[in-house]
Amino acid sequence: MTGRPSWFQRFLLPGLAFKAVVIGGGYATGRELAEFFLPSGPQGGLMAITLATAIWSVVCAATFLFAQATGSEDYRTFFRNLLGPFWPAFEAAYVFFAVLILAVIGAAAGAIGEAVFGWPAIVGALALTGAIAGVVTFGTSAVERLFKYASMFLYGVYGLFMLLALGAFGDRIAEAFARPTPVDGWIAGGVTYASYNMVAAVMILPVLRHLTSRRDAVAAGLLAGPLAMLPAALFFVCMAAYHPQIAGEALPSDFLLRRMELPVFHLVFQGMIFIALLETGVGAVHAVNERIAHVWSRARAGAAFPHAARLALAAALLVGSIFIADRFGLVALIAKGYRLLAWMFLAVYVLPLMTWGVWRLATGRTGRAVAA
Repeated sequence: MTGRPSWFQRFLLPGLAFKAVVIGGGYATGRELAEFFLPSGPQGGLMAITLATAIWSVVCAATFLFAQATGSEDYRTFFRNLLGPFWPAFEAAYVFFAVLILAVIGAAAGAIGEAVFGWPAIVGALALTGAIAGVVTFGTSAVERLFKYASMFLYGVYGLFMLLALGAFGDRIAEAFARPTPVDGWIAGGVTYASYNMVAAVMILPVLRHLTSRRDAVAAGLLAGPLAMLPAALFFVCMAAYHPQIAGEALPSDFLLRRMELPVFHLVFQGMIFIALLETGVGAVHAVNERIAHVWSRARAGAAFPHAARLALAAALLVGSIFIADRFGLVALIAKGYRLLAWMFLAVYVLPLMTWGVWRLATGRTGRAVAA
């Protein structure tokens, strides 16, 4: 890298990368919003979204600071520095996460293909697999370009979706928020949702190479929460129009789009969801590639990890995950797998970082682990 990194690379790119990893398994289809936020009602759901945003910002800032202080450019190095000899505990949790999240986005891609084109579910899933493998084969620069340009499209489509929803059923949205409903469980929903998605902060460590100071790390981390959650908040407000019946839909996005009766925008939005799933899949697989690439480089005197090896590793992860998706389906994967992930990442990542990691940052005791 030559020259001083731009303000975009320093302050916005980490947040957009975090959003990119979160979105496919976090809210692209709306299924996750229905699972964790709708049970608390429209008002309680927004409270939970606000809480999750704050958690993301604080933990991202701590993660970026710790990564910069310890020279951690991939999740393996990060957890060797944070957990010491216990770092394999995160590796085990991450493998489970990667398979689950790839299965979820594979199931979502299959459901979209069925809903829009009438394809067998496996066709949409395999199309997504091919696209993910194509991007990750070419390394971090290709991944960063995807995160940058896809984000512009995604924010634009979500903004237009909000405007069209207000025009089509804005009266229902207003009624939903005016109607008194219980807000029980919003804290649990916000914490659970934030916790299972929080791992995205360590998946995007390769893009932190542009940070130049502790100030950059804190600013980028604090911005990451709002950048990642804004589309979700807009989407949730629209979903509230059909609370509670929308809670049972496998694809809440498709449920709302059918009620807008705008076939062209329906296709545009489904295409946007496919790109969102692509971003998440790329983030999950690229993190594994970079973890192995750093070990490969150290073992071979700085040799680059071959493109063919990146492609082969991506294919192995993706194909296995796709068949899990085909076996269990989208709703079951989200309802059962995500809550388990939340507890796992709280135990091996969030709690150690926010206690031991923050103490080490505050006292300047951030000595680096041996890289081997």
